[in-house]
Amino acid sequence: MAALLLLLLALCCRGLQPADVHLYSNRYQGDQVLRIIPSSHVEIQLLKQLFQNMTVDLWQPSSTSYINIGSSVDVHVGHSRTESLKAHLQQAHIHHEVLISNVQKEMEKQAGHRPSRKRRSEFQYDYEVYHPLVEIQEWMFEMNRTHPHLVDLFSIGYSYEGRPLYVLKLGNRKRLHKKAMWIDCGVHAREWIGPAFCQWFVKEAVNSYQHDSSMSRLMNQLNFYIMPVFNVDGYHYSWKTDRFWRKTRSKNAKYHCRGVDANRNWKVKWCDAGASLHPCDDTYCGPFPESEPEVKAVARFLRKHRKHVKAYISIHAYAQMLLYPYSYKYSTIPNFDCVETAAQNAVSALYSAYGVKYRYGPASTTLYVSSGSSIDWAYKNGIPYAFAFELRDTGYYGFLLPEALISPTCTETMRAVRAIASGLLKKCTS
Repeated sequence: MAALLLLLLALCCRGLQPADVHLYSNRYQGDQVLRIIPSSHVEIQLLKQLFQNMTVDLWQPSSTSYINIGSSVDVHVGHSRTESLKAHLQQAHIHHEVLISNVQKEMEKQAGHRPSRKRRSEFQYDYEVYHPLVEIQEWMFEMNRTHPHLVDLFSIGYSYEGRPLYVLKLGNRKRLHKKAMWIDCGVHAREWIGPAFCQWFVKEAVNSYQHDSSMSRLMNQLNFYIMPVFNVDGYHYSWKTDRFWRKTRSKNAKYHCRGVDANRNWKVKWCDAGASLHPCDDTYCGPFPESEPEVKAVARFLRKHRKHVKAYISIHAYAQMLLYPYSYKYSTIPNFDCVETAAQNAVSALYSAYGVKYRYGPASTTLYVSSGSSIDWAYKNGIPYAFAFELRDTGYYGFLLPEALISPTCTETMRAVRAIASGLLKKCTS
């Protein structure tokens, strides 16, 4: 009865079907993504001023405060502003190149020009395409129905717009009091490869359980809590209206801008360095810690299960990095040796698939300083292994990773996550 009620709630939140995705009213036709590399503080200040005046969509880094000398800045520019921005950059002799010459065309390679898919059983589910929220939710129910001995579906709460926050628990249900690993995907709405990986992980885990001895061991000795879409409202919105939406969809009383960066909303050095107090910014930290019901629900669940959850993994894109605490300060975590070894093993396992290289290290030094992040919160709340993956690529496609790259990206990431999970079964003392 409970499962039926959850399914009815999911269906009431049904959004656009895949065949409709390409519409977007052609709003991205002629838009471009530029890569700019500033070589001085003067150029950095000029860039900040240009971006503010032109209202561009910054892809990497996520805020102008992170722009550094010699580091790539990837920016999505509307078609009406591209020539003007290029002219300003050329005049200032700031190095730049075009990564994506027509955003709309690149988007259409991701989704929208396939025949409309009917609901099918999970055995026919296509893991090599991106799926809208309703299809992912229906898939979760199907996995629960077809693998009841390994999969348990439940909701940990509701989003701002009232959508259920579903989690799948994977593992041999006969054994109790096991260590657990949490994996969430889709914290930032536009990072579609995240939810694709979470689905891939579940598929691989249940399908290989019977014949893969190492996976059988993991599923017998660990529980995996998988949240395929953390930011359900934002993800739905990224399919329906704005492909490059990042934040949640909560309303602000004083500003027309909506949403909070769900990875700046955690109660750990909240709204300090690397987060914004302005509701219109992509890195807005929210009015208070855990203001977002999605963050609050996950934090509440993890606090409740902190005795068993030994690893926290959050899947993001893009940069090809494996990050661990701290994010908010330049400091070494107490169990650095254990975590560093786990990261090294994970990156080596990932590399073994296709030779793709990932950088790894503390988030503050490897990427940038940010406060209120989920990995810092998880670590501070007693989860000894807390990681954030930044999946493919390094900017050629950015947030528009083609569907042809879902399989290799998920295959290599699966190896990395399995390496971390295997490490949980061994004792490490630093």
